[in-house]
Amino acid sequence: MNFAGVASDGCVLPGLRNLKCATVMPTSAPRKRFERPGIGQLSLVEHSLCPLDARRGLVDNLVHDARYQFTDARRRRRTARARVFCPLGLSANDELYLWGLLALTFAQRDHGGELLATPHWCLRRLELIDQHARRGGRQYTQFATALRRLSAVTYLNDSFYDPVRCEHRRVSFGFLSYSLPVDPDSGRAWRIGWDPVFLNLVEPVAGQFRFDLRIYRELDPASRRLFLFASKVFPRRSELPPMELRHLAVDVLGFAPTLETRDLKAKLRRCLARLTDLAVISESEIVKVAVGNYRVRVARGTYFDRQRTGTCKPTFEESPLWESLLGLGFEPNAAARLLKRYPHRLLGEWIDITQAARERFGTGFFRKSPMAYLVDSVSKAARGTRTPPDWWRELARQESTREANAQGVDVLARIRSELFGDAQQAEQREADSGAGPMHIATILQSS
Repeated sequence: MNFAGVASDGCVLPGLRNLKCATVMPTSAPRKRFERPGIGQLSLVEHSLCPLDARRGLVDNLVHDARYQFTDARRRRRTARARVFCPLGLSANDELYLWGLLALTFAQRDHGGELLATPHWCLRRLELIDQHARRGGRQYTQFATALRRLSAVTYLNDSFYDPVRCEHRRVSFGFLSYSLPVDPDSGRAWRIGWDPVFLNLVEPVAGQFRFDLRIYRELDPASRRLFLFASKVFPRRSELPPMELRHLAVDVLGFAPTLETRDLKAKLRRCLARLTDLAVISESEIVKVAVGNYRVRVARGTYFDRQRTGTCKPTFEESPLWESLLGLGFEPNAAARLLKRYPHRLLGEWIDITQAARERFGTGFFRKSPMAYLVDSVSKAARGTRTPPDWWRELARQESTREANAQGVDVLARIRSELFGDAQQAEQREADSGAGPMHIATILQSS
């Protein structure tokens, strides 16, 4: 991995054209790496997005507060403050879907900021289900619930690094929105749309990095966050910068700030030991510098010295539209021709229209067949002579989950005013409230 825009195997990082990039490990039994890469945002992995404790994270109207240090353009050390507003709560396990779905989106040829795919395709590509023991059911429910929580999140930061403008800026964005079929038994694709501000901060090479999603998935939530932080820093440095133990454990990993220092030290040691076993880190040390004050030193492991080999060649079978086309009755060669000929978003839209018409009106809706209807419609739509039918637009409107109301907009405006109003007032409120999660109602009491 490098940060110059091109991976060692020749794959351009922003596009992530293919999810199958093989790597030869320096062992007797070659092993593939980055078969299922995830994409992380460089600034977001500097701190936790929610508490590790599910009892504290899965509560309504949660506000998670975290800080991290950075060096500004004048080489001065400064502290950035981030707040994550979670009206439906947020679980540390939800981050697997966030980073995994970003990678699946960027792997598409012309994603346009959306991922149109069946939940089965997403979960199979993330290796959360397979054809053996894990075949859905509980995994589908967890996926839908995680999307629901992620769609309600609002992220605010007073010094977020913008890779396009190459400066730190105040930002506010959500992660994603979604549109799902009303009928839970529908076989139509799910539409996942990314917040454009968030996407612009992730898409440039300077705003993202790739990591091994397979290893990430096998770790516990705290070790996952440490693995992402290491995956960001170690390709450029041999050691992590010395960090104060409580900052690393609380702000970066998300442990409760109320824990005693000895408990934080024990929990952090378990994370370090887990990554040492995977050769992600070679050695680590927790050094006492004063009473109750410890610093953590971590050195890079041989995991980051392994070079990837091979090329990234996209195949039509990896498209999220592939299974839907086969489900409509197309032969593989015909499906491949459609994927090659038409833009991904246009073809996905008319596949969804065709599937919705079949489920809603039955096969009698089509003069010849669903396949003939799709081919005729998408060809005319590509020439600009056909638009989606009104009944489908109404159905899509009903399925939309991003319906803002005046009260919600007012609440968010008051929260933003509280966070980014007068600097002295903000500092005073910070001193009064302290760090850690809190409820929105608490923030608004002083308004």
